[in-house]
Amino acid sequence: MQAKAKSFTESARRAQIVAAAIETIAELGYGRASFAQIAKQAKLSSTGLISYHFANKEELVRTILEDVFGEIGAFMAERMSSPESASAALRTYIEANLEFAAAQPIRMRALLAIFVGGALDYDPASEQRALEPVERILRWGQESGEFREFDVRVMATTIRRSVEGPVFLLAGPSELDLTAYAEELVTLFDLATRRPT
Repeated sequence: MQAKAKSFTESARRAQIVAAAIETIAELGYGRASFAQIAKQAKLSSTGLISYHFANKEELVRTILEDVFGEIGAFMAERMSSPESASAALRTYIEANLEFAAAQPIRMRALLAIFVGGALDYDPASEQRALEPVERILRWGQESGEFREFDVRVMATTIRRSVEGPVFLLAGPSELDLTAYAEELVTLFDLATRRPT
């Protein structure tokens, strides 16, 4: 029983540190988000409580990335669970990406700061994994006759970059309406992919 209580307490402390690190990185940027700043944000008595759970800043950042990407993946999986058609799936893919960004601006700013700060290396394998869901939608649409013929990789990359774009705008002062932004992208890619009648 005592071991379980300790495990629960340690898990809660780790989660507290990760949440504070996300907020600190989003506010100060990756470079200025020191253990001291994170401890202050988490209201911890010392940085030693962070060092107990994370060997260094790199390990903490890896945990942040795993957590946030896991949240995005779960959110997208739920929204994309039963599309009726390829065009409906593409619409949902675009809307859900921007819905998550609108609902979690601090997490998205932290991801951007980590990337811009050089803590997230470009990984071609990760890039391919990110493109696979939208490539499947596009192939489905071509096979079903909903979509015209086009280069799936080019279209998937363009769509992916378009849904990632608002994250850069959210990093600064912005009155960006992500619902309207999503609708514009949906219209844009509907026109770009549909088969001419």
